[in-house]
Amino acid sequence: MSRRLLFDQNLSVRLGDSLAGAFPESVHVSSVGLSTAMDVDVLEFALVQGFVVVTKDKDFADLVTARGSGPEILWVMLGNASTDEISKAILAAADSIGQLLDQPETQVVQLFGVAAR
Repeated sequence: MSRRLLFDQNLSVRLGDSLAGAFPESVHVSSVGLSTAMDVDVLEFALVQGFVVVTKDKDFADLVTARGSGPEILWVMLGNASTDEISKAILAAADSIGQLLDQPETQVVQLFGVAAR
């Protein structure tokens, strides 16, 4: 199943284009009027619209975990990686990410590793 990703403000708007083949209909918060929205508003939008929130911000994972519900979160833990490195890491892990998100109990998927330079 193809996932629609909602990229948080802390990630580049270019990710939507570079991941469009694997994750069609993915968007950046800035393209849906959420550039300055509070985290809870981004979460609500993602839940209602069926997006997975992609972020480097631990707050999203904390909010969803504390509430016990909400949209799924893809927490990018790659440190100071470039947009291209993040894109490549998401693409390389796309099948695993999908399998984890298919499990009903999964709320947060962490993507981590050493970014290639």
